[in-house]
Amino acid sequence: MHPAVRSRATIRTGPAPVPQPRTRRIRSLIDADALRVLHRAARVLLDELPDLTDRLLTTLREQEPAYRTALENDYTATWQEAHRSLRHSVASLLDPRGTREAAHRCTWRIGVNRAEQGLPLDALLHAYRVGGSLVWQRLVEETSRSAPEDVRLLVHVATDVWNFVDEHCSLVADAYRQAERQLAWRRENRVRLLAAALLDGTSRIADLPETAEGLALPEHGRYAVVAVACGRPPGPAGVRAAAVPAGTRAYWHSGVEVDYGIVLVGDEGDGADDQDPAEALDLPADGTAGGRVGVGSAVSGLAAVGDARRLADLALGICPPGGGTVRLTEHLPAALLVSCPELGTTLTEQVLGPLLRLEPADRDVLLDTLTAWFACDGSAQRAGEQLYCHRNTVLNRLRRCEQLTGRSLARPADVVEIGLALTARRVLRG
Repeated sequence: MHPAVRSRATIRTGPAPVPQPRTRRIRSLIDADALRVLHRAARVLLDELPDLTDRLLTTLREQEPAYRTALENDYTATWQEAHRSLRHSVASLLDPRGTREAAHRCTWRIGVNRAEQGLPLDALLHAYRVGGSLVWQRLVEETSRSAPEDVRLLVHVATDVWNFVDEHCSLVADAYRQAERQLAWRRENRVRLLAAALLDGTSRIADLPETAEGLALPEHGRYAVVAVACGRPPGPAGVRAAAVPAGTRAYWHSGVEVDYGIVLVGDEGDGADDQDPAEALDLPADGTAGGRVGVGSAVSGLAAVGDARRLADLALGICPPGGGTVRLTEHLPAALLVSCPELGTTLTEQVLGPLLRLEPADRDVLLDTLTAWFACDGSAQRAGEQLYCHRNTVLNRLRRCEQLTGRSLARPADVVEIGLALTARRVLRG
């Protein structure tokens, strides 16, 4: 051929292909032979799946207590689950792409189901690895039986087989953990709903055993409710820690403005009916910085926790705005006024009205003197020391209060009215 013609031909057709190395061609032939051997053995395994499933379950029964229990509880369902998984495993050896999605769906369902049933994840992963080992063992056994000379070729596909096992172990673990998180959220939400119903007093008697289990508290016991409202740091957690000492059995229910602690303070029928729950809890009188804590009276049984919560709310309503701990049993008159604020307001107006309508400076002096006299158990001397004035000054102010209100501090009934009116003015001022 003329050189010019050869040049044009070279330009038109491009460079001649580089010949493949001999080792690469040999490798391709080996891989093809290995796949042929693998497929031949896998087709036999598809016909032996029931026997292979029995072998897997026998091994799991011997090695995994969790599966032993599962087989005792529902042998048929466990057998069918293992059979489906093995069928997808063997089918994937024959057609990896075509069976991939179905195999993944099967493994995902198994992970979710086993999480819902509470089977340990370690046991589930062990089952997958045992299944992979049995499949590989049967592939080798079948090849050794039908074509012993081809056994060595299986080495070239071993990585693919075990990659499949590892892939599905990861997949089943992901499914299990995701289902576990969802189950935990549902359980927590269920417990929260049960606790809310308990505190609202709307809990059903039939739900009490489940509620007791969810709250980790006995159904029958002595309970108090602690109401916590936090206005500034250290925050709700710090106030809770101060409100209920470490080691006390309690369940905390978080609210928008108030957190409630359902606190076990004793056993039902232990003769502690008159025990102050604050004493059982050893609560500090001054509360925690910025925290307002109300402690209700004790009640018997979880069924009565709704009543205990209302009592705790009453105690919280008496709490000073600056913070502190109020034990309801120590402030029953104030609790009565808070429980019916309309009557408290009316009582304040009827008893203290003439004092409240004075000029602010005069009004405050007389009301402070009355308050100090009550706080000092009727002692003018001690009230004067508290107010930095002479006892005669205190007595003169008290006489003026008697004249304006038309009530005598020497008459018990009038003293009760004045004391309640002062308390109502204090606790209902907000």
